[in-house]
Amino acid sequence: MLSHPATIPLSSRTLNHLAECLRNHRRQRRSRWRRLEPGRQALLTLAHLRNGDTDARLAAGFGIGVATAWRYVREAVALLAAAADDLAAAMDASKGWRTRSSTAR
Repeated sequence: MLSHPATIPLSSRTLNHLAECLRNHRRQRRSRWRRLEPGRQALLTLAHLRNGDTDARLAAGFGIGVATAWRYVREAVALLAAAADDLAAAMDASKGWRTRSSTAR
């Protein structure tokens, strides 16, 4: 198998935030053992979201099974979705952002 290094343009703050969400989730569920640590699961998920990598490519790159890659991505995306604002709040926030950014010009 051939491999090559890749970079994902995102902040370490993003990675750390998702890793912390995963740590808390595992603590709540009392999950004892996982194939990947929370930081690696966060990286796997962000690689999927940012680059659109397939489950098979993620599995090969992280040394896990395809089904595990699929589960890990779905778990992390569900945590992100649960923490996100609903659509109405997001729209309100974007209106305020547009107003602030247009007056700053």
